[in-house]
Amino acid sequence: MSQAITVEPRERRGGTGTARFLLGKLGGAVASLFFVVVLGFLLFRMIPGDPVATMSKEKPFDPVQLAQLRERLGVDKPMYRQFLDYLGGIVRGDLGTSYAYNRPVADLVAERFWPTVLLVGAATVLAVAIGLWLGVRAAWRRESFFDRTQTGIALTLWSVPQFWLGLLLLIAAHGAFPSGGMRSPDVAPGLVSHTLDLLWHLTLPCLTLLAVMYAQYMLVMRASLLGEMNAEYLTTARAKGLRDDLVRRRHAVPNALLPTVTLIFLQFGMVVSGTVTVEAVFSWPGLGYLTYQALRVPDLPLLQGVFVVLAGSVIVMNLIAEVLYRTLDPRVRAS
Repeated sequence: MSQAITVEPRERRGGTGTARFLLGKLGGAVASLFFVVVLGFLLFRMIPGDPVATMSKEKPFDPVQLAQLRERLGVDKPMYRQFLDYLGGIVRGDLGTSYAYNRPVADLVAERFWPTVLLVGAATVLAVAIGLWLGVRAAWRRESFFDRTQTGIALTLWSVPQFWLGLLLLIAAHGAFPSGGMRSPDVAPGLVSHTLDLLWHLTLPCLTLLAVMYAQYMLVMRASLLGEMNAEYLTTARAKGLRDDLVRRRHAVPNALLPTVTLIFLQFGMVVSGTVTVEAVFSWPGLGYLTYQALRVPDLPLLQGVFVVLAGSVIVMNLIAEVLYRTLDPRVRAS
């Protein structure tokens, strides 16, 4: 007498696996942000210099007034009390009040955030377009004069410090472009004139970021496409009679784009946090230049607030990149 064998259907794990993945990544992002807050608080208190002494060095203050100023700024409290106050303020959405500007840090960050996004966004769009275009053609013509030349230029630019390249561009374009700022004081009224003036000021800092950023996209795209060129599906496509351009455009490039797409989001967060030197060189009124000005005091609440925003942008972009990669690549979803 044979016994019937029942086979239980496999549990569908698609929705559960995706939810678990998202919750895990979101929890990791929150934990990373907390450690960033702690690190920012401790890091900037290790900077040499006394903000109260710096703020009062040009004015005659007696010891009583200095003590009152320390009490008003909150630097007279024990370290753990300062940290608890700072953590409580972040939970409430209050980043504190700037020592130097005597304004809420959140307002200062909001004012300087969009100039940085404009600079980074323009440089990123151009770098992605140029880098991918050159990377595809260098890989498809590997070992050619074009490939060797473009790879050598990209490796050179990738290794150049941004502030040094910015100084070289300032010297080379002396008089042709503004040396700093975002707007001219004597620009004529009107939308067209203001837009042209903004683009005129944006040229050199954007070119500085572009020269370094495009090189990374170009090299990553070239390496990714080289890894796909000997794949069997490309051999099959050629055997069907497809032209070489169609094989490259329809089959090779879409698969090689996956690592580059995630790199774009990762690097966008990195570039936002790495514009300190470029904005300082060109006096671009963004978060990077605000950080440079805050370091001179040192303005602890402002430094902490900008640090949290910049580091948070890296964490958010990293989270978007990981989710996007899982969405685009079915091999990651199946793992």
